[in-house]
Amino acid sequence: MLLEGKNAVVYGGGGSIGGAVARAFAREGARVFLAGRTPGPLDGVAREISAAGGTAEAAVVDATDERSVEEHAAAVLESAGSIDVSFNAISIRGDLQGTPLSEMTVEDFALPITVGTTAHFLTARAAGRRMAERGSGVILTLSTPAPALSGRDRRFHRTGGLGPACAAIVELTKQLAGELGPRGVRAVCLMPDAIPEAWLDDFEDEPPGEDAGKALDYMNAGTLLGRLPRLVEVADAAAFMASDKAGATTGTVVNLTCGSVVD
Repeated sequence: MLLEGKNAVVYGGGGSIGGAVARAFAREGARVFLAGRTPGPLDGVAREISAAGGTAEAAVVDATDERSVEEHAAAVLESAGSIDVSFNAISIRGDLQGTPLSEMTVEDFALPITVGTTAHFLTARAAGRRMAERGSGVILTLSTPAPALSGRDRRFHRTGGLGPACAAIVELTKQLAGELGPRGVRAVCLMPDAIPEAWLDDFEDEPPGEDAGKALDYMNAGTLLGRLPRLVEVADAAAFMASDKAGATTGTVVNLTCGSVVD
């Protein structure tokens, strides 16, 4: 198993991406600590992991609140003895994708930037401090291709503050890697494109309309593989990057876009 004997904290563990990654971590032998603001989904993922023979605990944590993050990290360390992996899957999307910048308020523009950078900074700092003391650990962040869209896609997608937020998270990851690398800690940013299984959750109460279907067709057609990434692919990549098998990888972005972005 890739993560046998590891202790992994997954922020946003009740969501689509966080839950999938938590399950993958558990399958690979990690003891998983799920953190998020809504207890119901967290408990559901924890039950699924336990039913499959894994080990998971859930706690209510606001990743944008310094005290909440620090108290949880301290509790995990006391309970498990180490924090070996930290993954942040907190949503940074905000609510106004599709609104032109010229029609957006400063508050709506700043929301995803504030939430994304604050949550990633606080969770990475809490884990990084403790990992550095031990001399090992992996911090995984989560971004999107928004800062790397082509000209055509920039006309099609109006991402508001999402692009600046994602660019900041990439830079934060690289800075963490530089500062913590000499103390044995790796930092890697995962960059999937829109994941249909997660994206279509937005339409849970009603089927996606014609515009959503057209958008999905447009995005599929814009990838080298002719499709968008699957949850299991992102989760498996996270498990691998968190493992010692990826021990030489740090300070970089893992492209999980199916080729919508080509480096």
